[in-house]
Amino acid sequence: MESTKLEKILRRIATILSVVIISFCLLGALSGVLLSFYYQPTAGGAYQSLRVINDSISNGWLIRKIHDIAGNGVIVAALIQIVVMFLGRQFRQSWLTAWVTGILFTLSAIGLSWTAMVLGWNQEGYWRFSLELGTIQSIPFIGPQLRAILTGGGAISSVTIEHLYTLHSYLLSIAALSLAIVHLTSLLQQEKEMKQEALEASQGASLVES
Repeated sequence: MESTKLEKILRRIATILSVVIISFCLLGALSGVLLSFYYQPTAGGAYQSLRVINDSISNGWLIRKIHDIAGNGVIVAALIQIVVMFLGRQFRQSWLTAWVTGILFTLSAIGLSWTAMVLGWNQEGYWRFSLELGTIQSIPFIGPQLRAILTGGGAISSVTIEHLYTLHSYLLSIAALSLAIVHLTSLLQQEKEMKQEALEASQGASLVES
C-alpha cells in the first residue's frame, strides 16, 4: 500500500517536472528570440554583439542571464525527471511515449547547451569546441562527415558559427519544444487513465461488497 502511494506521488512529481520543463523551454525560446535581434553569428561579430547586448541594450544582461538559467535548468529538470519516472515504476508499455520523448528531450537539451558553446566566440568556448571536434572526428564511419557538417568543411570559422547557430536556434530548439509538449501531454493522459482505473477499481469493490 505504501509503495503504491509512493509511486503515485512520484508520478505526480513527474507531471509537475514536465510543466517546469515546458516553462524553462518557453523562457529559453522567448529570451533567445530577443537575443537574436542583436546577435551576429559571425566570427567577427559574435563576441562583440554579446558585449553590446550586455552593456548597451536595456536589460540585455538580464535577458542573457534568463537564457543561460533556462538552458541549464532544463537539463537539470530533464535528468531529475528521468530518475523520478524510473523510481515511480513508469516503465510499462503505456508509458512508452513519455519515456521516449523524455529521453529524446534530454538529448536535445544537452545538444542545445553543446551548440551554444562556441556561439560566444570566446577563448574557453573555442578551445573546448576544438577539443571536442577531435572526439567527434574519431567516431567510426561518420566522424569526419559530422566534423565537416559542423565546421563547414574546414577550420573553425564564421561558417562554423552559422551552422551551430542554425542547429541551436532552429532545429534543436524546435525539436526540444515539440518533445516537451508531447511529453507533458503523454503524462497528463496517463494521469487521466490512472484516475479512471482507480475509479473503476473502487466501483468494482463496491459491487463486490454489496
